[in-house]
Amino acid sequence: MNGPDRSSHLPPVVELNGVGRSFPGPPEVHAVSGVDLVIEAGEYLSIVGPSGSGKSTLLHLLGLLDVPTTGTYHLDGADTSAMGEAERAAWRGRKIGFVFQSFHLLAHRTVLENVALAMVYTGVPRRERGDRARAALERVGLGHRIEFSPSTLSGGERQRVAIARALVSGPSLLLADEPTGNLDSVTAGSILDLFDSLHDQGLTLAVVTHDDAVSRRAQRRVRTVDGRVHELEVEAA
Repeated sequence: MNGPDRSSHLPPVVELNGVGRSFPGPPEVHAVSGVDLVIEAGEYLSIVGPSGSGKSTLLHLLGLLDVPTTGTYHLDGADTSAMGEAERAAWRGRKIGFVFQSFHLLAHRTVLENVALAMVYTGVPRRERGDRARAALERVGLGHRIEFSPSTLSGGERQRVAIARALVSGPSLLLADEPTGNLDSVTAGSILDLFDSLHDQGLTLAVVTHDDAVSRRAQRRVRTVDGRVHELEVEAA
């Protein structure tokens, strides 16, 4: 599915230039090597590849959970490679929403509280958090579940709560790591339908997956092979 062109007046959300990440040995491991990757505002990108291909390392770099050994990473125009740890963590909290295979919800908190807690460290005033959390849950189709405990929800509903939590601070990039890995095929399809809808609304998404069927839902696809990134053709619908 192709969203409208939103990139003409905006800097790329993601711009990797010659990015590499090595880990000391012996032997030294070059997990990611010489990656050039641009994700424009409003794009929906999938990153597909088998275990050991550098996919997870690339995810950690994109999510500012790790820093490149070589090259530069600009996120929303800012050179994150030059940031200290505290500044990088603050930028990550403001700019990136994460969705993981495991939902990472707090069982002793309501759905609404789980989503609102994501704003504690992003500078959103306390008085605004409830309304913003409700709006995010409405956006993912869970406005009727706000007072429920996560333990009473289905797997698909819990993943929707996790997506609402990722969206509530208004990130520039939604970064999803195997978001359908714990779901059956029907429920997985509904989550991918939600991603399509969010993309149509203008959200920038990058979905990391080993599943070709999941990756084909994206507007654009790349594959990691031996630490390098290769553009793939998107099949016509």
